[in-house]
Amino acid sequence: MKREIVRIDEERCDGCGLCVDACAEGAIQLVDGKARLVSETYCDGLGACLGECPQDAIAIEKREATAFDPKAVEHHLANMKNVKAEAHATPHEAKQNPACGCPGSATQSIERSEGAGTGAGPSPSLLGNWPVQIHLVPITAPYLDKAKLLIAADCVPFAFGDFHQKFLAGKVLLIGCPKLDDSNLYKEKLTEMFKTNDIESIEVAYMEVPCCFGLVRLVGEAVEGSGKEIPVTLTRIGIRGQVLESNPLSLKT
Repeated sequence: MKREIVRIDEERCDGCGLCVDACAEGAIQLVDGKARLVSETYCDGLGACLGECPQDAIAIEKREATAFDPKAVEHHLANMKNVKAEAHATPHEAKQNPACGCPGSATQSIERSEGAGTGAGPSPSLLGNWPVQIHLVPITAPYLDKAKLLIAADCVPFAFGDFHQKFLAGKVLLIGCPKLDDSNLYKEKLTEMFKTNDIESIEVAYMEVPCCFGLVRLVGEAVEGSGKEIPVTLTRIGIRGQVLESNPLSLKT
């Protein structure tokens, strides 16, 4: 459908952030120092941000665009509020008020006996933490301190049959989808997570499909934004279930 929607001239944009504050729907965020429209569904096209831009970098144009979705905006704003609240919460507050009000999302460390999965019979789970979805994991979850993180695209465990034994043993798991989830919010949350906790290492397990590389990008940006030197390993998984490559991430590239 054709409708009116925001257009941002990135060459003119100086990253002042005034348009971000002016957008009540949270449709505009700063990404890599520039204002970006994070989702067409969040922009109502009314242009409240127009008069706030000192560089005249924002305009309204009529073009093919996804329909404005008020319910998606409501969910998006709630997510943003949760991320900001977690970033400023004390450890006690974070423990008492997890990212989701659902009791099933209460933070837990799961004890596993030594040698689990080495005997005959079905392989047991090696999951050592709950919750695992990036949005639901509190920034100050106790199991993040001194953690060896495994950040996996949520298709990886289904494609790689020996996921628990190969990747999960001794790791704290976080999962997300860089294509379907709000990657900008994930980047903000991971940045605060890395700043707040003493993370020993990170392995990013992602699929070979092009859209999944977004997970690599946002983790790299979050590490860089944290100001810490955390070793990151990138492991690419093929859709046929094989490890295609495993290499360290260079933040200089």
